[in-house]
Amino acid sequence: MFENLPRNPKIRMIRCFLTDTLRRARAIRDWYQELGYTETEMRGIKLLREWLSPEQLVQFHRFRYFDVTGCHSGKTYRIRYGTGANIWELDRSGYPKAGWCFVPNEPLVPGDVMLAQKISLETDEWTALAVAKSFRPI
Repeated sequence: MFENLPRNPKIRMIRCFLTDTLRRARAIRDWYQELGYTETEMRGIKLLREWLSPEQLVQFHRFRYFDVTGCHSGKTYRIRYGTGANIWELDRSGYPKAGWCFVPNEPLVPGDVMLAQKISLETDEWTALAVAKSFRPI
């Protein structure tokens, strides 16, 4: 793909960087496809990853969930991969004490739903919980 670029040392470094970046992007795409994600789900996850803090990103890659802090109460919520009934309110020890379910009005892929939930809890916690349905976590 980049073989037609001129052959000077600076261009060679750029070509190597671009080739390596492309190889990594393809590897990530292939990894997601092996897990059974569709192209739409992969785009949703990509957008979600761009909004996660470094700590949340590590959690998400390791466990398929991440923790957020409510903007009003300071409570910790764990958002698990999924589109509904996927939010757990954690106690001080990190154990689930309540479950919350709120989703956007339109059907979206899990990454987009999780991003909407993250933004809601971090910017307007009380309004998000006012429309949420509570449930008992497992």
